[in-house]
Amino acid sequence: MAPQLATAPVDLALLLPGGRLLGPAQAQVKLRFSGWPGVAALAAGRVGQVAEDIVEGRTELQGSMRAVMAAAAHLLPGSPLHAGPGAGVWARLRSWLGHTRARDARQIRFHYDVGDEFYALWLDPRRVYSCAYFEHPDMGLAQAQEAKLDLICRKLMLRPGERFLDIGAGWGGLLLWAAEHYGVQAHGITLSRQQFAHVSCLIAARGLQGRVRMELRDYRDLDAAQGFDRIASVGMFEHVGRAHLPGYFARIRGLLRPGGLVLNHGITAGGLDNAELGSGIGAFIDRYIFPGGELVHGSRVLRALAQGGLEMLDAENLRPHYARTLWAWSDALEARLPEARAALARPHGAAQAEKLLRAYRLYLAGCALGFEQGWLALHQVLASRTDGKTHSGPLPGAQSDYPFHRGYMYPAR
Repeated sequence: MAPQLATAPVDLALLLPGGRLLGPAQAQVKLRFSGWPGVAALAAGRVGQVAEDIVEGRTELQGSMRAVMAAAAHLLPGSPLHAGPGAGVWARLRSWLGHTRARDARQIRFHYDVGDEFYALWLDPRRVYSCAYFEHPDMGLAQAQEAKLDLICRKLMLRPGERFLDIGAGWGGLLLWAAEHYGVQAHGITLSRQQFAHVSCLIAARGLQGRVRMELRDYRDLDAAQGFDRIASVGMFEHVGRAHLPGYFARIRGLLRPGGLVLNHGITAGGLDNAELGSGIGAFIDRYIFPGGELVHGSRVLRALAQGGLEMLDAENLRPHYARTLWAWSDALEARLPEARAALARPHGAAQAEKLLRAYRLYLAGCALGFEQGWLALHQVLASRTDGKTHSGPLPGAQSDYPFHRGYMYPAR
């Protein structure tokens, strides 16, 4: 391993179980190993196993997260986008079996109910937990999140009085923005009890009862007869499961009135066929962060969307925007580690709080690296439920409210 250490982009040192030090004593990144299996995992490039050892306390990590990720990228044996033999078959089987209503609810709460106080430390004031849109290079995170909310509303062409559904509404950022800035009748759903309670309080505090409704409900249990004019799904379809994506989009089609628009904003895989990121990275995320989360390539999203009966109208990749968003979250968390530790300890206890904090530090910075490298992407896909009437819409044959030009999305400012 010595040649790898010598050529690393940051000073990297390893303290081996016998006490021997490889690398400079004052290195930017240090790994202290309690056993040889951890050293073997690092030597083999099993980054996910190294991360697990760090979370479980078998390996101690020192250094800034930005320096740590520079070292991690150097130590990977190759791209983590290649699927192993049989990974696709196993992934499809696991996807079919792993997304019942009860299991999805447990998996969502595992992540999103870690603690509102913890998330509030490093998210923007609106707690928008998805990719921001840095419309201008000098934007801060809070401003960029508002720009993202407004971009979604513009793409959907929201109008006062329209019925708007937000599937996986989180802490209510888009739901409330759409109601307060575009005058829609907004309906949000979530499986997170803490998010539901938070948004319910915001609705009451802002006097939005009657205009905004939040439910603790699975998307599969919504009444298809409601006929929403516009639907958004932001950072949610990653939890659906690849085997269920055609059914998911078919369900959205059933909830959307003919001619209406839907925008799906979500993380996609950088590789065509990888069931998860290799080198153990996907397994680490599944165990500690997003159990049951599944990613597919953007092309497979479009295929599933078409299988669900929707017409794709526009697709946009915001990949580097998510890298910047994640680094902003990571930096914010790093700046408030003592507060984060205390916030996690209150509901989880001191020992579990340490594990959670180590996992989230690696997750946020690691995902930032993944988006920078192109291992992950973020696509916004706009689609419609065509009404079958070739004379309807803004152009002959449009069959929806979409004007078939992008000028309205990005007006001159």
